[in-house]
Amino acid sequence: MSTSWGYTELNGPHVWPEMYPQAAGQRQSPIDIVTDKTQQSSDLKQNPLRWTYIPENTRSLVNPGYCWRVDVNGKGSQLTGGPLNDEIFILEQFHAHWGCSDRRGSEHTVDGESFAGELHLVHWNQTKYKSFAEAAGQPDGLAVLGVFLKVGRPHPELDTIAKLLPFITHKGDKVTINKPMDPANLLPATKAYWTYHGSLTTPPCSESVTWILFKEPIEVSHDQLELFREMRCYDAREDCPCDDSLHKTFEYGKVVNNYRPPLELGNRELREFGGH
Repeated sequence: MSTSWGYTELNGPHVWPEMYPQAAGQRQSPIDIVTDKTQQSSDLKQNPLRWTYIPENTRSLVNPGYCWRVDVNGKGSQLTGGPLNDEIFILEQFHAHWGCSDRRGSEHTVDGESFAGELHLVHWNQTKYKSFAEAAGQPDGLAVLGVFLKVGRPHPELDTIAKLLPFITHKGDKVTINKPMDPANLLPATKAYWTYHGSLTTPPCSESVTWILFKEPIEVSHDQLELFREMRCYDAREDCPCDDSLHKTFEYGKVVNNYRPPLELGNRELREFGGH
């Protein structure tokens, strides 16, 4: 069976609230970051964001049918500081969103501008909760580092993933990552970021995420993005939904345009740390 939700005209973001009521909430993500409406916060300066990851604990690359995802053994990884105060969050997985062209694909936008893609490093609050599943249902349970992708030079760390993607072409495929991979190398050199309280951008759209979006994008090559776009959204045992007009967002059954459009910030606070 195909996923009950997706990014097509039939099952895309506009109908998610019918299946997942939280998707219609007041704390949804992504948003458009309007830079002249952000607020500088002195507390973010006093307590810098800090992270540690264990490259050997990056385990497997999976095709869940709507993106690629790297699953991680979070033992020893740690994200703390900044808007998270002194609570410790550990890495669960990281994944990406992208478009059918290099001009769009990010979920968050900045002053209305899209990027070629967006990486999400998903962490859960180990200080307060016993598991990712428990944390995902709590307002302060998750923290996601968001990194914009722009087209430029090939990214060495993402190349490890790109080269393995032909082995996980279809939904449900999974491959072991045999070489150590450091998620810290996916983060930009400049640590300036925006932060706000939001949700997961895929169903069930749980309103449990502290978002930390780096202002500086990282570069990824056009060829690397093309490998992302070759992934398929269906199981190898299923017929390709190529001729199904309801799946035309996923061109020829490929995983493209797997991003949710921005939603209203509403009365939420959007804070920033560091310059543009």
